[in-house]
Amino acid sequence: MGTTSSATKKVDNVQKIIYKHGFLYELKKNKVLFIMMLPALVVLFLNNYLPMAGVLIAFKNFKYFGRNLFENFAKSEWVGLENFEFFTATPDAFTITRNTLLYNLAFIVIGLIVSVFFAIILNEIKGKYKSKFYQASMFLPYFMSWIVVSYLVFALLSEEQGFVNKSLLPALGMNVDSLPSWYGDPGKWPFILTIVNMWKFTGYNCVVYVAAIAGIDQEYYEAATVDGASRFYQIKKITLPLLTPLMVILTLLAVGRVFYSDFGLFFSVTRNVGALYDTTSVIDTYVYNALRNLNDVGMASAAGLYQSVCGFILVLGSNLLVRKIDPDKALF
Repeated sequence: MGTTSSATKKVDNVQKIIYKHGFLYELKKNKVLFIMMLPALVVLFLNNYLPMAGVLIAFKNFKYFGRNLFENFAKSEWVGLENFEFFTATPDAFTITRNTLLYNLAFIVIGLIVSVFFAIILNEIKGKYKSKFYQASMFLPYFMSWIVVSYLVFALLSEEQGFVNKSLLPALGMNVDSLPSWYGDPGKWPFILTIVNMWKFTGYNCVVYVAAIAGIDQEYYEAATVDGASRFYQIKKITLPLLTPLMVILTLLAVGRVFYSDFGLFFSVTRNVGALYDTTSVIDTYVYNALRNLNDVGMASAAGLYQSVCGFILVLGSNLLVRKIDPDKALF
């Protein structure tokens, strides 16, 4: 009896410890905060987690038998991994995967460097109104749709009426007969798309870094100034090291979408010209063009699942690598 009573007391003590330091304790202690968080959790569940059941369509030959979605899903036959063969069987699989990866890696690396560079420059501008004006000017392209951007690019690069071919290059002395065919030469578009992407998103991306720099304790800079450090040396030894954790986190988040492409950039800006497919066709545009001809919902779901799984693996792998190098800078 004594042994049983002692064991019961130990179990009770363990349960008390779990309750005191576990979720139920936190729920009781911060119930008001959890109630405030409930609407956001419901929206998150409905928009992000509930649709995950749709990934099963990637393994079915989805057909429309009526207006009832569940009936359509139930009657569609299972086809296993046949929908994924779309990527492996096509001769363009290597090209579209290569383009998707290389473009996104270039956008991540160049975007990081350019955004941090301009954030530091904006922080160095002493005039308050000047800094706000430049920041707002850089932010403006972000609010333009890709349709508007595509017309701006076309107005510049059109072979017959574009500003570059009609006015700029002839004014610089280039022969009219040797003017470049911008929409006929795929080799030029990796540079054009990278420039357009940087122009549109640099202002948006550098806002985060401007805010982070503004949050750095000014005592660091004052102490460095007293010690005779130049402004460049302060940026190198104070600003950049303190920005590094944020740079790592944002890069890890960007790596998760390395298999996704900005559809508007690669479809609208290039005007979906077939002559440029060798360097502008990515997974998203390739699937769209294929679906427009085949109308295969299962294949589209397989493409989305393929991109999601690859992105998830890349985030885990990148985070593991960062954790081994410096655990304090890891995302989780």
